Amino acid sequence: MQTTPLSPEDPAQIGGFELLGRIGQGGMGQVYLGESPGGEPAAVKVIKPSVVDSTSRLRFAQEIEILKTVWGARIAQLLDADADADEPWLATEYVEGPDLGKHVMTHGPLPALLVLSLGATIAEGLGYVHKQGLLHRDLKPANILLGPNGPKIIDFGLAVFAESSASLTAANTVVGTPSCMPPEQATGVKPLTSAVDVYALGAVLLFAATGHLPYHANNIHVLFHMVTDPASAPDLTGAPPELVPLLAAMLSHQALDRPTVTEVVQQCRALVEAQGLKLAQARRRLTTYTVAPPQEFPTLLPASVSQAVVPAPPALSDQTDAPLSDEAPSAPTSAQESASDGQHTMFLTSPHQARQVEPPGQSEPAAPAPQTAQDEQDKAQDAPRLARPSGRSPARSLRHSAQARRTAQQLREAYAARAAF
Repeated sequence: MQTTPLSPEDPAQIGGFELLGRIGQGGMGQVYLGESPGGEPAAVKVIKPSVVDSTSRLRFAQEIEILKTVWGARIAQLLDADADADEPWLATEYVEGPDLGKHVMTHGPLPALLVLSLGATIAEGLGYVHKQGLLHRDLKPANILLGPNGPKIIDFGLAVFAESSASLTAANTVVGTPSCMPPEQATGVKPLTSAVDVYALGAVLLFAATGHLPYHANNIHVLFHMVTDPASAPDLTGAPPELVPLLAAMLSHQALDRPTVTEVVQQCRALVEAQGLKLAQARRRLTTYTVAPPQEFPTLLPASVSQAVVPAPPALSDQTDAPLSDEAPSAPTSAQESASDGQHTMFLTSPHQARQVEPPGQSEPAAPAPQTAQDEQDKAQDAPRLARPSGRSPARSLRHSAQARRTAQQLREAYAARAAF
């Protein structure tokens, strides 16, 4: 998440958390990047004094109690809170990374394989929420953070207990995000069921795959009419064909026609495994891709390594002959990973034209590593390929030579030096 400097009217600390910057704001309050006395980063949400009343305090206290209840690796965990303070606040785990909406708007839609991984991951996270008898009710791209340990769900401010018909919402009003809201929520049906979160997740996955939501209109009333009209089908334009049946089912007008979150996980898993991958492998590729999208990789390369040829992102059905690794990448390892979440490799004009990457601030070039028997063998194997006519990519990729392994290590160090944490 991007932060901006504190303004003069911002407090220096809240509830013992030192405030370092602003993360974002909404109609109800401000979210800060904070740090606990022990140095733990946190997202500190504070209600604006201008909106603090008995109703807002009650809603905020409900959010705190819900955050105490929900758990799981895909939920940003509650650290501390005080709903009775003059300015009510809560602090949750800080997730270093953009939300899905910002990522797609900056880097474009995700490849279909990564959308399936995202769908399985978030659906499983929602399953844990539903097991507690809770509904999120406001799942949208902005409420999914793409962190270094995978995506996480945030903002349970509108969450409710699934079987409850009680509400803090005034009569004849609807709270939520209309473009991701299922018809029954838009029309005020109570009680709601877990199907509302399935619908919202379908809208999120459609956005991840295409960059647009199921319904879009300039007028809020027109948008509500489209959402609630059974004859108005969701816009699946641009969705990969293999995802269309799942998305269409999740966005069904009738709640009973939608799959459960467990079925969403199973269908995503089946589609991933049909491509010869394990779901855990696809999840690691998703994390690698979103932590450092392929557009950012060239900035980590030295100036002389600027003639890289990046293959276009393949469709989900594209396959390569390269063996799949079960090891999770700790960080973007080099310019190897392409927009295809690692299925293709970024090639240089020659594996031996790559120089050592200088550590930040070092003016003298690093001394070349001593030649080894493995280096000599690599050169001997590469020699016939380097004699090929220009215009053809070498068959040997960056990751397969000893020189490349050293370059990859330097790239990891350069990336670590630039990381926020």
